[in-house]
Amino acid sequence: MTWGFETDAAYQEDLEWADELVRTEIEPVDQVIEHAWDVTDPVRNALIRPLQAKVRERRLWACHLGPELGGPGYGQLKLALLNEVLGHTHSGPVVFGNQAPDSGNGEILAHYGTPELKERYLQPLIENEIASCYSMTEPQGGSDPTAFVTRAVDDGDSWVISGEKWFSSHARFSAFFIVMAVTDPDAPRHKRASMFVVPADTPGIEIVRNVGVHGHEEDEGTHAYVRYHDVRIPKDHILGARGEGFAVAQTRLGGGRIHHAMRTVGLVRESIDMMLERAKSRKSGTGTLADRQLVQAMIADSWIEYQQFRLLVLQTAWKIDKYQDYKSVIADISAVKAAMPKVLSNVTARAIQLHGSLGISKELPLGTWSSEAHHMALADGATELHQMQVAKQLLKNAEPAPGLFPTRHKIALREAAERHLADRLASADDLVGAE
Repeated sequence: MTWGFETDAAYQEDLEWADELVRTEIEPVDQVIEHAWDVTDPVRNALIRPLQAKVRERRLWACHLGPELGGPGYGQLKLALLNEVLGHTHSGPVVFGNQAPDSGNGEILAHYGTPELKERYLQPLIENEIASCYSMTEPQGGSDPTAFVTRAVDDGDSWVISGEKWFSSHARFSAFFIVMAVTDPDAPRHKRASMFVVPADTPGIEIVRNVGVHGHEEDEGTHAYVRYHDVRIPKDHILGARGEGFAVAQTRLGGGRIHHAMRTVGLVRESIDMMLERAKSRKSGTGTLADRQLVQAMIADSWIEYQQFRLLVLQTAWKIDKYQDYKSVIADISAVKAAMPKVLSNVTARAIQLHGSLGISKELPLGTWSSEAHHMALADGATELHQMQVAKQLLKNAEPAPGLFPTRHKIALREAAERHLADRLASADDLVGAE
């Protein structure tokens, strides 16, 4: 039996190199570009492209992908350790080629795209020459695909898509959208929808508006409200089999959820580091905040929550690598997803409190990170849905009590123990009597 919590020495050097790149190069870039996903921005390209070249040279590019798709094939555990380093940055994931939603969309294309779709979109997406959009959520149905009404109608050699999608991330930057639409409205709930590649320049796509998110300062929002007006796409732009949209979605959502959590670990760690610096710097009475017991309690609680969450994330990543199947670790992924917003909210709230008025100002990132906790409670499925999923998976293997009382009922346990040990108890009684 082997057991350990060590990172191998060679990869630890890679992580230290990545951390140095983040501190000296990526964090400054974050201060001067508006959006790292906008591949049409010349300033962004001038600053980010050289850093991406350094990452490629270090063989840390697109760590979520196997060698057959241009990645090093490091797996989810090593990706988790890397994302801890990148988690508090805006452009870090883009510099390292593992940004959402492109990473998940790439997984879908790799698994289900035709050779033509892979040539047209997958390789440019992996190389970050283009960006992509995941267009699934609907205004009336949230992220529940069984409630969707956007339709894709089979029309000879084409599919015709009509309907509305909400919060389609990065639509205004994207070369293509991955769209879920109902193809078989009378089929069972999880067989009604299919997934499609829709080129962004297809006639009939209307971006009603780009929606901004609290705490993000870009001039224009990046989450689009999209209408599809009889959008006609080629027949071979379906991903997977007809009616298998729900299954196709799980290919990216399982990974997307754990990747969000990996980055959140880094965000929580950075918040704690800010708390520690503030506590040692800020004068309070004859000492500093670090001397105050309630401040010490805030720091301790934050570190404990961080460590618990981090270990859950790493163990889940390890299980994904071991089983190579998101379904087999669905409870773990849901647990990570459910825990993530609470930990982030708790720690950033304490960090804001320690920084006082500066903490709630726009001059520190803590307000943005605190808002991100609400984002993480909704992205890739609401927290409550994942709590239900964890419970369902646990209950699958649970059995009812065989009798009227629980199996740990002390009286029943005593009676069972006496029956099991009757011969030995009798022998002991005989020995006592002989004495």
